[in-house]
Amino acid sequence: MIGRIQGILVSVHPPRLLVDCQGVGYEIDVPMSTLYQLPEVNQKITLLTHFQVREDAQQLFGFATETEREAFRALIKISGVGSRTALAVLSGMSVNELAQAIALQESGRLTQVPGIGKKTAERLCLELKGKLAPDLGIVSGKPQVIEASSEILQALLALGYSEKEAHLALKHVPADSTVSDGIRMGLKYLSKS
Repeated sequence: MIGRIQGILVSVHPPRLLVDCQGVGYEIDVPMSTLYQLPEVNQKITLLTHFQVREDAQQLFGFATETEREAFRALIKISGVGSRTALAVLSGMSVNELAQAIALQESGRLTQVPGIGKKTAERLCLELKGKLAPDLGIVSGKPQVIEASSEILQALLALGYSEKEAHLALKHVPADSTVSDGIRMGLKYLSKS
């Protein structure tokens, strides 16, 4: 298995790179987050990689950080989520944003990524809950705070507020609030705006 590539960046044709490694050119697909961190063409580059072998193709995917690669691997383990979809998710949002959306069960944020429909977003939230956040550096020391935030958000949505309004109200609720206090404060904020 190829776990890391170090060589000279020959060309960039998003989402694909060509990296020369001692005379051998490797085509590597990368998410946009990695693409933005690339050096200039003809400069030295190091990428962590994931090598995928299928019946019809062998593909190499590259990542700037270990957290990106781990998120990619977690995504492709989900039924119905292929490598292209996983790259689209990592191109559409940062790993921290993805982990936060999963922790808070915000499937609406995932549907904003091109190619992710409502059912796929809900499946991602369901299957990655509890798996993604601890591994990717999201503070999980206060799970009750995340649960409370999620419950407050769901309550505001159930009361007819839009997702944007509910998120805005949630920002004005102290993190250590109980669910009932949080809902009350959220409603108070929304009634003023």
